[in-house]
Amino acid sequence: MQLFPSALCSDQSRANMALPFLCLICFSVLYYFLFFTVPSKPHNVQRVAFHFQPIKNWMNDPNGPMLYKGYYHFFYQWNPYAAVWGNITWGHAVSKDLIRWHHLEVALIPNQWYDLYGCWSGSATLVEEGKPIITYTGWSNASHSEDHKVQMQALAMPADYGDPLLRKWVKAPGNPIITAPQGIDSNFFRDPTTAWKGADGKWRMLVGSKENMTGMALLYRSPDFLNWRKAITPLHSVNGTGMWECPDFYPVSISDTYGLNTSAYGQGVMHVLKVSFVHDYYTVGTYITSNDTFLPVQSNLDVGIGLRYDYGKYYASKSFFDANKNRRILFGWVNESDGEAADISKGWASVQAFPRKVWLDKETNCSLLHWPIEELESLHRSKVTLDSVSLWKGSVTVVEGIKGAQLDVEATFDLPEINDAEIMDVSAENAQLMCSEKGASRNGVIGPFGFLVLATDDEMEHTAIFFVVVNSKDGWKVLVCSDQSRSSLATNLDKTTYGSFSNLSGSQTSVSVRILVDNSIVETFALGGKICITSRVYPKNAVGEAARLFLFNNGTVPIRMNSLIARELAGAKIDGIES
Repeated sequence: MQLFPSALCSDQSRANMALPFLCLICFSVLYYFLFFTVPSKPHNVQRVAFHFQPIKNWMNDPNGPMLYKGYYHFFYQWNPYAAVWGNITWGHAVSKDLIRWHHLEVALIPNQWYDLYGCWSGSATLVEEGKPIITYTGWSNASHSEDHKVQMQALAMPADYGDPLLRKWVKAPGNPIITAPQGIDSNFFRDPTTAWKGADGKWRMLVGSKENMTGMALLYRSPDFLNWRKAITPLHSVNGTGMWECPDFYPVSISDTYGLNTSAYGQGVMHVLKVSFVHDYYTVGTYITSNDTFLPVQSNLDVGIGLRYDYGKYYASKSFFDANKNRRILFGWVNESDGEAADISKGWASVQAFPRKVWLDKETNCSLLHWPIEELESLHRSKVTLDSVSLWKGSVTVVEGIKGAQLDVEATFDLPEINDAEIMDVSAENAQLMCSEKGASRNGVIGPFGFLVLATDDEMEHTAIFFVVVNSKDGWKVLVCSDQSRSSLATNLDKTTYGSFSNLSGSQTSVSVRILVDNSIVETFALGGKICITSRVYPKNAVGEAARLFLFNNGTVPIRMNSLIARELAGAKIDGIES
């Protein structure tokens, strides 16, 4: 498949490019020192150690993750000039293990009429012979009006497929490849998905949009990846959900935890449709290939009105199929909670959540499980293990032998007789409110119990991750909460308490949790990955070696912690600089 004229690679062209190439080398050296050297200000304790973030400035959506010639490639929305949104380019980094990253030159910059105001979010697709193509949204000046810029879809390819680092990208001469169709406001037309191939040999791709307040995933087909035609109907739409940003559509196996190539379909396969608006919502269903439509397993869990990837700070996520380890990996953007002025002062804003493996929950066949990728184990250092610890009413116990602001904590708690649980009406609509109103310090019955992370010795600063078992009007439930109300002595912070719940079956005898702590981010994976909660916290005193880990139980019913493994984590390296 030839998407660009052969003249681009002719001998004459190479000769003509010799002088500009020398200039490019000089520019690249200057560019590196301007944008990738570490700021001279003292080390900021809020910077993360093993989560991905640029060395400085603003970052938002993850874009186009993929595996190519032995390297994981990660692109992201980046402002090269400031720690606030604007001047959006595609930053680019590569890794061998999804943890230790090497920053490369910017992949896409806004320099064409169709993307003059920004190279917005998009995806990467591996086409014939595994060659990558980027599709993205250009914020265009086509309307010739500052008040009404236009969103349209564009395409880029590597200048050299033989370069495993894919350092240089070239935009297609035929851009834009897709413009907003009749009836769609071009202000609400963005974020193309990874494409997949149907049985007819044609490629399919989704673009997020809306019509009035109906969110929709517009479907496009192409025989050659250059010429795209909109399907008569969207793949899926839901009334009242508004603009669908950053759609993602991918297959999952109904019988195993392994991942599937994005073009997989048929027997033994279900599909996930995820969209972003306020939060990252998803639904599991059937992809009907005969007419390219999608049917959720449960209508009450349709996209936008049911399940979320994460019940905290997590947005604009993007997945990819990792053929190296046969798994589907998910990235998600985690923004700040400390305000624009603080971001400007510290010189950076936002991190990416730690990469997760995702697969279908076989117990429900309508929800997903999330778990940190196994490569995290390479950062494990000293550890503490505990077994059969009783947590009495009002107990707060420091976990001896472990400290620091970079931790990986796994624990299982045995459930007592749940008939003793307090009566509390918990639903999808009020779970976060219940976590916030009740809080970790409340004296309950079965809970609150769990952990205090990033805590000072006097517990004046801490982030509480806890469970509460309740008797709700439609059955027994367990609340999972991340309470940030006492996470920092600093003021002017968003200290929202996040939470969700899961139904308890009569045979369930325990609850489990895994917590990743990394200086200013706390990620909770509860109940084997059924519930995920990401929080940003900014302790002033519980930093570095001063941070402690506590167990607690503020319920009247004693709780037995069956097992605990808590590990200190080393920092990853970015461009050879210890985080």
